[in-house]
Formats: sequence, structure tokens, C-alpha cells
Amino acid sequence: MPSHESGWSDGVALTGRGLECGVLDRLVGDVRAGASRALMVHGEAGVGKTALLDYVARQAVGCQVVRVVGVQSEMELVFAGLHQVCVPVLDLHDRLPAPQRDALRIAFGLGAGPPPDRFLVGLAVLGLLSEAAERQPLICLVDDVQWLDQASAHVLAFVARRLGTESIGLLFATRAAGADLSGIPELGMTGLRETDARGLLSSALSGPIDDRVREQILLEARGNPLALLQLARGLTPTELAGGFGLPGAAPLPTSLEAGFAQQVAALPSNTRTLLLVAAADPSGDPALLWRAAGRLGVDADAATPAVDAGLADFGTRVRFRHPLARTATYRGASAQQRQAAHRALAEATDQHLDADRSAWHRAQAAPGPDEDVAAELERSAGRARARGGLAAASAFLERAAVLTTDPAARAGRAVAAAAAKVQAGFFDAAQALLAMTESASLTPQQRASADVVRAQLAYNTSRGGEAPVLLLKAARQLEPIDVTLSRATYLDALSAAVFAGRLAGPGGHVPEAARAAVGAPRSPHPPSAVDLLLDGMAAGLDKGYGAGIPFLTLALFAFGTDMTAEEELRWMWLAAITAIRVWDDERWNVLSGRYVRLARETGALSELPLALTQRAYTLLFAGDLPNAAALIGELRVAQEVTGSGLAPYGAMALAALRGDESEVVSLTDATIQDATRRGEGIGINFAEWAKALLYNGLGNYDLALSACRNAVAYDRDVASLCWSLPEMIEAAVRSGRPEAATKAFAQLTEMANACGSDWALGVQARSHALLVGDETAEPLYRQAVARLGRTGLRVDLARAHLLYGEWLRRRRRRNDARVQLDAAQGMFTDMGVAAFAARADRELRAVGGRTDRSAARAADACLTAQETQIARMARDGLTNPEIGTRLFISARTVQYHLRKVFAKLGISSRSQLAGVLPESALGPLASASADETLGQKSAPEGAVCRRRRSADSKQ
Repeated sequence: MPSHESGWSDGVALTGRGLECGVLDRLVGDVRAGASRALMVHGEAGVGKTALLDYVARQAVGCQVVRVVGVQSEMELVFAGLHQVCVPVLDLHDRLPAPQRDALRIAFGLGAGPPPDRFLVGLAVLGLLSEAAERQPLICLVDDVQWLDQASAHVLAFVARRLGTESIGLLFATRAAGADLSGIPELGMTGLRETDARGLLSSALSGPIDDRVREQILLEARGNPLALLQLARGLTPTELAGGFGLPGAAPLPTSLEAGFAQQVAALPSNTRTLLLVAAADPSGDPALLWRAAGRLGVDADAATPAVDAGLADFGTRVRFRHPLARTATYRGASAQQRQAAHRALAEATDQHLDADRSAWHRAQAAPGPDEDVAAELERSAGRARARGGLAAASAFLERAAVLTTDPAARAGRAVAAAAAKVQAGFFDAAQALLAMTESASLTPQQRASADVVRAQLAYNTSRGGEAPVLLLKAARQLEPIDVTLSRATYLDALSAAVFAGRLAGPGGHVPEAARAAVGAPRSPHPPSAVDLLLDGMAAGLDKGYGAGIPFLTLALFAFGTDMTAEEELRWMWLAAITAIRVWDDERWNVLSGRYVRLARETGALSELPLALTQRAYTLLFAGDLPNAAALIGELRVAQEVTGSGLAPYGAMALAALRGDESEVVSLTDATIQDATRRGEGIGINFAEWAKALLYNGLGNYDLALSACRNAVAYDRDVASLCWSLPEMIEAAVRSGRPEAATKAFAQLTEMANACGSDWALGVQARSHALLVGDETAEPLYRQAVARLGRTGLRVDLARAHLLYGEWLRRRRRRNDARVQLDAAQGMFTDMGVAAFAARADRELRAVGGRTDRSAARAADACLTAQETQIARMARDGLTNPEIGTRLFISARTVQYHLRKVFAKLGISSRSQLAGVLPESALGPLASASADETLGQKSAPEGAVCRRRRSADSKQ
């Protein structure tokens, strides 16, 4: 066999591939030297991608090499490809952190538990490969990526993007560069140059060739190495030497497949049957192959002609010479022959050890609808879902629906398949499955379930639009069927309406959703936290803000009691924003901290973007900008990894507090454009609020007022304006238009009087003092300072000092003004709230105050963003694996960065980090009590914050 053939090369050099081999030599050298590298090789079928992988395998002396091949017929089997990667090193999985170890075991069906987050599985694989590379550099070769099961493809792409310094090489080969592998370095392969093509063709010939035949082969092959060899092999010596012309050119994959098909057709019947069985089962397990072949009356002698023809190898693994040889074998068989092969494989597969593969073969063997097979596929879908394989679950359910004869059962399976498709991100396929149900006679529960899926589809594709209306429709249909599910769906509808805001579709605005939710059936059980959230939101949005406060207050203090982690995660976002909407800073602090911890501890990494955003805002309002910035950096990593489309809410607020006008304008403009496109009205509110906050800090009150008017334009949900209203009042008064603040102040007062918290009453008193302006303002300013001083909200407290000081200066009470302005300027400067600090500085100079105070340069200023994140987490007591989990990198990469941190900061151990890095204003999140119960009032952390603020204000 010539040494240049894809997949079967034994030589060292590859004809015409010097440049590509050089790239791969450097990759192998870097891995041996301790670095990690990923590379995607792409090009048409037969261009030599597999030959390059073979080249790497030969060159990787001293490295452990793991090979994976994607196979089209295995795309529905969850984590099938990933299993090939991990099996050689799976003995090291006990070294992984417990959540990762458990996720990997569940994914591979080795243990039981809730479905693992796919990003946690990715971290587990990264950790596993990193552990393997500790003992020997590791190179993974992944061929035919386009045919990997989606779960495996996502995880391996995740690992490739998160490699650091682990001595791991990850090399992909695929037909075309797709979105799954975006961001990974690429090496595109094209046909050989003419001289190299001629040389390769000559090396493959065993006799003379007519010049016209040679030129025709070169013309049709277009430099494709496999085509050159296949076309030459397809001609007899007489045809090669006698000037026999080739037929007209066909597309390369088609012509190559036809060439393989001709070779297969020339084989004895029993050999063709053996190859068909091998093509139908891509596991490569020779024992399974021979068991199935035996059921078809095929013995071991049948393999010899296939081996002699160079089509397949039957050793410790069953391997086709080229993927097109497998495809040609399978497609060349009749439907009845394929069904017979799958039936034999289903019978030969152990139903206890590999029930899913057995079910899939049974499905392929079914000549028509078969309820038994459909039921088994449904069970396989359940197992796939339990392992985190949503794509596989949806494929099983879709096939089950096709094999179902009963119309009602068929529709029910189609709805279930559509729901799985939505969860897996296959929105077009979900829409097609829902179309199957439109003409079916659905049960009321099936109809409601279909509407829920339609709502989820609408929400995922356009955030606002019709999602609230569809959810309301589904909730009404569920009322006589399942009261608990109906109430949960009403709450989803309210949340969707709040999220869509001004961009909700007809019938889905907040008042309409609230009126419908008020009529939700009462729970048959004592009200849970979720029941109270629904009752409170519905009452507050329908009857007035104050009507919902009693229910929502109880809901926040009951939240977490008798709830599973899954239930908490489902509703935590709503609970956290409810704490903001009722101005409860203590519960907000507790809930946001719990949200992040829960997402991390349970491995629900898809929840991290929302959780980190909530926690970052808590830190921003507490004035802890450095640690908020660290969380926002972590958030960017989480979004990059999870593909979350969440707007940059945290980054907008951080830039506004820092006074970075260009950054705020850039972020808010992009957010408003994106939110408008997606129907995410709440994004517009936040963007306009961030601009108002910035311009009030800069003293550009006209621009602040303009932003505020946009922010409060949609006031059907007054609670969503809790941050915009104070900005509106300040901007209107400062720009000489206090009448514009009248409505905003009335709305703010309604909220403050109803909830009665120090936060709300303090901001209300501060705003009232601005409006009155005369001598009655002073007791209001004092009240604002006192009330906000009892909270953990340093930014609002500092702003109260600033406004009080400005009022005193205008009354020519210079000494009194200096006290307030000095407190404000000191707090703003220490927090890094630059625009407000500059404003306080100008006022302080005007009364003769000391204005040369500047924030101490942070010890971590010389560190990169990633080094800063890692250093702060290490300071807070996190281990290297824990830090790696948070930043989606390996523990070895964490250690590499820590060594650089120590060198830059001039320290030698982790214990010294506390002395050179500032602490969080709310205390390190990592050290917060892990067993804190949300169902109890949790005042200690808030109390500590208040004592610290009080001390700060006295300095």
C-alpha cells in the first residue's frame, strides 16, 4: 500500500505537505515543552486530513496518543465520541473534584444523579486530560468531527478553547470549519500542487500509463490525494496503458464514494455482508461485530477479501480505510439488507450494558411503525436526558414519534421531542416537530405542553414577542389538569412580561399578564415561596405596588425552605430581582451570594451568567468595585464558554460608576440595539439607567435627564424603575426642571412608604430634600444619611453625603459642608467611583477642603485581568481546582498563573496575598457560609457590612 494514502500511511514524509507537517511538528514540540495547543484541520473529503493525523501519531514520540473517529450513524448516541477520548485515562477520574467526577460518571452512565451541566462535563474532561498529561504529554487526535455526536463535539471544543499550560495537544479534522469549533486555530488543506500530484500518482502505479489517461486523472482529481489513488486503482492495466478515457467528472465526494462502491460490489457476498455490519455499527468492537455476523451466517474468512482490497482492517479495532468507504458500503446496500444488519446488531448487543445502542439498532431495523421499539426509544431518551444528552434525547424522541401509530401518543412524543430540541438549542427542528401536532387531536395536557414549548421557543429566539401570551395560554389550559404547574406557568408568564417590558407583544404586557395571574387557581397546599412570589407579583402589578409587598416579603424569607437545589435555581433569579424591587438590601445580598454558590456547587454552570450579574450588582452598590470587576471578568469567561447572550448589565454599571463615558456609550448603544432586536425591554431600562447614572456623576444633567425620560417611559411596572426614579429626580432638579421630577417622586414615595426599608426611605428622603430645596431639606438629608448608613449600600450613602454637602455649600455653611463633602469625596475615591469623586472634589475645593486625597494604588495593578482574578480567589482561600472550575481552566494553568503573580508582587506564598490585595467590601464570597439557610433571616453578613460602612463614614 502506498505510504501516502489517507489513514494507512507508514512513511515519515507526506508528498506535498511540507508546510502542514511543519505546523504539526511545532505543535508536538510545544506540547512536549509543557504548553497546550489546539488546531483544527479542515478540507474536503480525501484531501489528506487523516494522513496528517497519522503523521502526528508517528511524530509524537514520548507522548500518549488518543484517537477518536466520528461516525455518522453514531451521532445520536450521547457522549459516544467523548467516551473514546476518556477511556484510556478514565482510571484518573478519582483525582477530579467531586462535582466534576460525579458529572463525568453520570455522563458515561457509570453513576446516577441529576443531569450534569455540559460545561461541568467539559471541565471534568479538561481536568482528566490534565491529570493524564501530568505523567506524560498527551495528544488527542479527533477525526471526522462533523460526525461526532453533538454532546461530545461541544465538550471537546470547550476543552480546546480552555487549554493553557497542561502539555495537551488537541487536533481536530473536519470537512468544513463550523461554528462548533470557532475560535480554534485553523489549518486549511487544499489539493496538491501539480508536481506533487504527479509524483503521488506515479508512486501508486505498478505499470505504464498512457499520457492522456494520466492527464485526465490529474484533471479530475484536482490535486485530491485520495481521488488520485482511487481513480488510478479503478482502471485495469490495459486501460491505463491503452489511452482509455475516463467518464465525465463528478463532484469529488460522489465520485470517490462511487469508486469505493465499485470495490465493495466486486467482493464476495459474505464479505459485503460483513462490511455492512461493520458500517452499521461504528463502535469498532470486533467481538460485537463477529457476534452479529455469526447471526447472519458470516464467518471470519469473510474478512480476508476486504483486507486484501484495502477497504478495512479487522484487528483489535474494526476500522475502515476511509469514511467514504464506510458510507459507500452502507448506502450501497438495500433497505432490507441494512435492516437485517441492524437487527443482527441489536440482538448481539447486550441490552443491560448498552441498552441505548440496542434500542437505536432496533429502531433502524424496524421496517415500519413499531410501538415496542418506540417505547424503548422513549426510555433511551430518559436515560440520555439523565446523562445530560439533550441532543440525543431529542433524537430518540423524534424517532420514537415517527415509529408511533397511535395519533395521541405520536403527538405526545412529538411535543416531548420538541421540548428537548428547544433545550438543546435546535430551534428550527423544534418548530418542525410542533408543526406535526397542529392537526393532531391533542389532550388538554398535551395542548398545554405544546403551548409551553412554543412559548419557550419564542422566548429563546426573541425574548419578548409572543412568549408572555403563549405562557398565559398554557397556564389557563393547565388549570384543570395540574394546579401547581399552572401556577408555575403563570409565574413564568409574569417574569416574561417583566423581562419584555415595553417590547412585549399584544396581550403580553405587564398589566394584562398580572390581571390573568390574579385569577390563577389557589394552591391546594400551604403556600410555598413560589406561590407567594406569584401572589405578590400579581397583586403588586395589578392592584398597585403596595398590594404585593406582604406576599413578597414572606416569599423572600421563605425562599429556600423545603426547596430542592433545582427548584431554587429555577426561581433564584426572580427571587433576587424581587429583593431589589422591594428594596430589601439584606435579602438581596443573601440571595445573590447563595445564587452564585448554588450554581457552582451543583455544577449548573449555565446559570452562572445570571448569578454572577446579580452578585456583581450587589458588590457595585456596596462600593466594592474591584471585586465587582473581578466577577464581571469571570462573567465574561462564563458567557464565552456557555454562549450566553445576556446583555452586559454588570459592565454597563461598572463603567458608569467609574465615569468611563466612552465605554458606557459603547455598551449602552449596543445593548439597546440588541435588546430591541430580541424584544428584551428590560435591557433598555438598564442601559438608559446606566447612562443617567454616568451623567449625574459627571454633572451633565441635561443628558442624564434625557436618559431618565427614556428609562421611565414604560411605567406599567413601577418596581422596575426603582433605580431610575432617583436619577430622574436628581437630573431634573439639577437641570432646573423640578416639575419633571414630580411624577417620579410620587412613584418613589409610593414604593418607599409601602416597603419601609432603610434603603428605600433613605433614597426617598435624599430625593425629597433635592425637591424642597429650602431649609426643610436639612432634616431630610440627615435622615437620608442615617438610614443609608444602616445599610450596606456605600454608593447611595456617599451620594447622600455629597448632595447634603452641596446644599450646605450653597447655604454658605462652609465648615459644615466641608465635613459632608470630605466624607463623600473620601468614600468615592476609596471605592473608585471616579465621576462622583471628581464632582465631590470640585465642591470640596470650593469650600477650602483638602483635595489631594487619592486612592492608594492597588498592589494588583501590575497584574493582568486573569492574574488579578486568580490572585483574589487564592487570597480568599480557594484551591487551584476550585479556581480552575470558576474560570473554566485547568488547575495546572492556575498554578502557572499564580507563579507569575508571586513574582510580580514579590511574594512567595498564598498566605501573603491577603497583605497585598484589598479585601471585598462584603467579605470573600468563597468564605461565606455554605450551609446558610435562605429560609431564615440572615442578618450577620449585612450587619458586618453596616458596621464596616459606619466605621468608614467616621474616618
